[in-house]
Amino acid sequence: MKYKAIISSDWNECLAPSGPFDPIAFAYPSLKPELDAIFRKYTSNEIPLSQAVASLRELLPAPLTIEQMDFYLEESFSIYNGVYEFIEWAKSRGILFMINTTGMQGFFQRAIARRLIPDVPLVAANPLLNFTDESNKDCYRFVVEEIMDKPRNTQAAAEAFGIPTSKIVVIGDSGGDGPHFEWGASVGALLIGSMPKYSLSKYCGDRNIKIHQCLGVTYSQGQSRILQEEMKFDFAELVPIVEEFLQRPST
Repeated sequence: MKYKAIISSDWNECLAPSGPFDPIAFAYPSLKPELDAIFRKYTSNEIPLSQAVASLRELLPAPLTIEQMDFYLEESFSIYNGVYEFIEWAKSRGILFMINTTGMQGFFQRAIARRLIPDVPLVAANPLLNFTDESNKDCYRFVVEEIMDKPRNTQAAAEAFGIPTSKIVVIGDSGGDGPHFEWGASVGALLIGSMPKYSLSKYCGDRNIKIHQCLGVTYSQGQSRILQEEMKFDFAELVPIVEEFLQRPST
């Protein structure tokens, strides 16, 4: 299929309020404090993602099963208002929607299979958890094993589908998306902060990177998340912003 543009977005705390390790914490509640600490360290750029995954492997008493993941999805799956519709809107307009995240492949395999998430063309995710050979399908051609894989994946996807760099939209929420935003700024992409954390603001501020649009709660340093406020926002608000950007002449 020919696409005219690409939206490359993080998932956790960006399109959905959950964290990438929430399915593990759901199955093994005693691990939650340690999982949260690992998550915050790599999203704040304190440790590389590979180190976080290695720590996670050491913590896990056993890999999650499909049954455990499905039970988590039944009990706890959630996305922000309008995300499902936003993805479907992109598809209807010939825009390639790419989930580009440190979340686990197995989560998306099961969420898409259960139709909780639209069947997106591309999912770049961490291979730590992979239930089936679905990871070899065209949808899963990219992986995220380090934070720097996000910009590499978006660039490779744009090149593979012949999408000009002037038609790229990047969405992220934390410092872990900083390198993605830095690359996006270098090619003229539209940069959108969704529920942006202080770590993203600092990363971009330190490098004079302009975040073009923010959606949801913009957090200050040390501020705790306000989930009830986050859930009031609707991703439909991004449609006219993306449309206006894509109407600009290609460079």
